[in-house]
Amino acid sequence: METKTFWKWDDSVTEKLFSIRKHLHQYPELSFKEHQTSLYIQDWLNQWGIPFKVVCETGVVVDITGEAGDGPNIALRADIDALPIREESGLDFASRNKGVMHACGHDGHTTILLGAVYHIWKYKSQLKGMVRCIFQPGEEALGAAEKMIKAGVLSQPEINNMVALHLWPKIPEGTIGTKTGAVTAASDDFKIEVKGKSGHAARPHEGIDTITIGSKIVDAIEYYTTEWKDPVDPLVIHVGKMHGGKAKNVIADQVILEGTIRSISSETREKLRKEFPVFVKNIAKDFGGEAAVDYREGLPAVINDPDTTEKINKAAWAMIGKKNVLELDSVSMGSDDFGFFAEKVPSCYFRLGVRDEKGENFDLHHPKFQFNEEVIPIGSKILIQYVFDR
Repeated sequence: METKTFWKWDDSVTEKLFSIRKHLHQYPELSFKEHQTSLYIQDWLNQWGIPFKVVCETGVVVDITGEAGDGPNIALRADIDALPIREESGLDFASRNKGVMHACGHDGHTTILLGAVYHIWKYKSQLKGMVRCIFQPGEEALGAAEKMIKAGVLSQPEINNMVALHLWPKIPEGTIGTKTGAVTAASDDFKIEVKGKSGHAARPHEGIDTITIGSKIVDAIEYYTTEWKDPVDPLVIHVGKMHGGKAKNVIADQVILEGTIRSISSETREKLRKEFPVFVKNIAKDFGGEAAVDYREGLPAVINDPDTTEKINKAAWAMIGKKNVLELDSVSMGSDDFGFFAEKVPSCYFRLGVRDEKGENFDLHHPKFQFNEEVIPIGSKILIQYVFDR
């Protein structure tokens, strides 16, 4: 495939993008509350004379119709929400919204897509087909991508192909990471209520101790994750909360456990949905208690389409060179609601490296997470080149 580079990056917009990122970082907003963030995005689009529409209250969608004839309908997506984390980065543009932080790089994602929108619009006379740029709210909460799909962001016209990126502190600045197949895990949650019988701790034979039963369930999950499924099929089941008991010398008659399940294959996920509650209930029954299991399906795995991934690689080769396009060696057991889009449309979700090889690095969702804004034009250029390649 011939790589066309008829378009040229506008150097005058670079500092504007850096300023946009700083502003977004200073004023982060939680999922579905991104009202000022949405207005700020709209303000820049208005300044550039680019039309848009508002979807799902805080989402912003830009359709750029090419003037060079028919072609594919491509969607680009960036998430715009922040996390309930108190920032400790020490940046001079740190969050001014107490207890809220862009600790997952969504300020970068939003800015990168704005950079792409600016240039695709500028060169729309040479664009074939249509590009839909989606600024999506609520990625850190359940249901946002689904709501956007129900609101029609993949139709009218029908989207043929979709791309998103995510900052990634595990690979160096100036690189990207891609892979075909699964990139992130499906994420489901559970809440287990164990019921027993209260009594005096001095006479345990007269009660049914739910703390003991809860501990047995946690222990049994270790077996479940290793012995129950194919060992080459990744699976994580983690109990993150356990609460029960009212006094040190009283047998607890109720314990609540809450946790998350991360899986890759759809077969394993479906099997878990059916069998995990039965497994837990049987353990409680074996020790004389009862268990109610609330199993909540969350986000699907992100599965990359081979053809789309190959074309992202080629666009990146043109922008940053082959040596800087890395193949990801493993699936992340984290999750992203981009999986809902990838279920509907052939897609590629790739990683944009932000690891500082000379400095200290912190993972996503860490209160000290930060990144070098110099990666912003890199992300934008790859998205732009991908669009014009197609």
